[in-house]
Amino acid sequence: MASTFNTLLDKLHLSSKDDEGVSAKEPAGEEVNELKGKYTKAGQEHVFAFYDGLSVPEKAGLFERLKSFDPEYINQITHKALHPPRSADKNEETKLDPLPDSATASILDSKDEDIQSWYTSGLELVSKGQVAVVLMAGGQGTRLGSSDPKGCFDIGLPSQKSLFQIQAERIWKVQQLAEKESGKKDIAIPWYVMTSGPTRRPTEKFFEDHSYFGLNKDNVSIFEQGVLPCISNEGKILLESKAKVAVAPDGNGGIYQALISSNVRTDMRKRGIQHIHAYCVDNCLVKVADPVFVGFAAAKDVDIATKVVRKRNAQEPVGLILQKNAKPDVVEYSEIDNATAEAKDPSKLDLLKFRAANIVNHYYSFLFLETIEDWVHKLPHHVARKKIPYIDIEKGETIKPDKPNGIKLEQFVFDVFPLISLDKFACMEVKREEEFSPLKNAKGTGEDDPDTSKQDILNQGRRWVDNVGGIVESEAPIEETGVEISPLVSYGGEGLEFLQTRTIKAPAVIEKED
Repeated sequence: MASTFNTLLDKLHLSSKDDEGVSAKEPAGEEVNELKGKYTKAGQEHVFAFYDGLSVPEKAGLFERLKSFDPEYINQITHKALHPPRSADKNEETKLDPLPDSATASILDSKDEDIQSWYTSGLELVSKGQVAVVLMAGGQGTRLGSSDPKGCFDIGLPSQKSLFQIQAERIWKVQQLAEKESGKKDIAIPWYVMTSGPTRRPTEKFFEDHSYFGLNKDNVSIFEQGVLPCISNEGKILLESKAKVAVAPDGNGGIYQALISSNVRTDMRKRGIQHIHAYCVDNCLVKVADPVFVGFAAAKDVDIATKVVRKRNAQEPVGLILQKNAKPDVVEYSEIDNATAEAKDPSKLDLLKFRAANIVNHYYSFLFLETIEDWVHKLPHHVARKKIPYIDIEKGETIKPDKPNGIKLEQFVFDVFPLISLDKFACMEVKREEEFSPLKNAKGTGEDDPDTSKQDILNQGRRWVDNVGGIVESEAPIEETGVEISPLVSYGGEGLEFLQTRTIKAPAVIEKED
């Protein structure tokens, strides 16, 4: 079954193979004609317009790329994305409700004994070798003024650590906490890092250059999400050059197909993984492999769980996790009206009714990921209208448009939520100041930028020092300084009793107990 499905994936999707690095052997004429026939039947024969004039390596690269797509399938998903099917009952109203209490918990008001129970349970699962982490790290730091993978970015901490290093050290610390709790040695949390075409090789090199940040390299796997061709406004596959198809990553929802096509799921199965934490690279506060979250989701016995933070106010432009027509779902801010956004919780009138902000921080049971074949074809593709440079087929010239001339198709990781029942879905509300600080914008923006990310980590460290009775002093305003506490020292504020009588001159970094 799996091998058959892998073949289907390769045929339909969606391989992420780069055009470069393929054999310089010219494709056989019979194979080329057969492939041309498929594209001609689909009305996409123009992709071969310059084929005869290409060099042998260029022919080989273009042939391999075109062979990785099924043009009829591309036509189908393009049409469906541009003309989404309407509900059978046109008069049916969308019904939105918060998730039921049975599916939710909040760190903000849960009992200490419950949180401790989840934490202990989560560490036990780690000690049994049943927990893995999947990092979605396909993005480049373009908005940040860098062409490097976003995970390589230094947000300006005193330690100058990159996002990758911060997250690797958190994994290392959870491993150590599990070893201390269980008495076992050499506990490992496999880390699967999903990249895109442009970020894979730089990511691999960054990890190698930094010796995998102290992790065993055998427990770090870097793989690549798939791509889809860019499509013109007229529905035609665009060529980036005479020898290359214009392609784009298939969105973070491509994670499901990538887990199979890259053999990540197979590796998880061999290792006996049962619980998976998945998150995005741009959150500097993310609690990677969080034992509390894993323990909570395992106790609920759900297929998927998700972390959320409390929405700041009714107008904050964030997606909301809720139930839509009695199914778990994510609804974007632009999809709800003001009355819904401003509605109050009838049982807690000081809180919004819909306040569970999506932070793309999820749990999956491995049993659920074993069913990907059953539902992955049901996930929708979404349209992003873009300015896409392309080759004019008639003139053979590169055109750089000044307005959107085409679309990129992508899937979202949460598109799977409505496909499961409410009793197999759970949601944990966490403290924003402890777990969510996204890096989206260039320095100086003032919101979700390197400065706010840095300050959120320094503020967190200052709170941790305060909590154990330490003193933080600074000549600068307190909101502009703080303490960076290395994840190698503390994962979530634990183990800092050695700071109890210390006075720390901020800004400062604490890398070890001394």
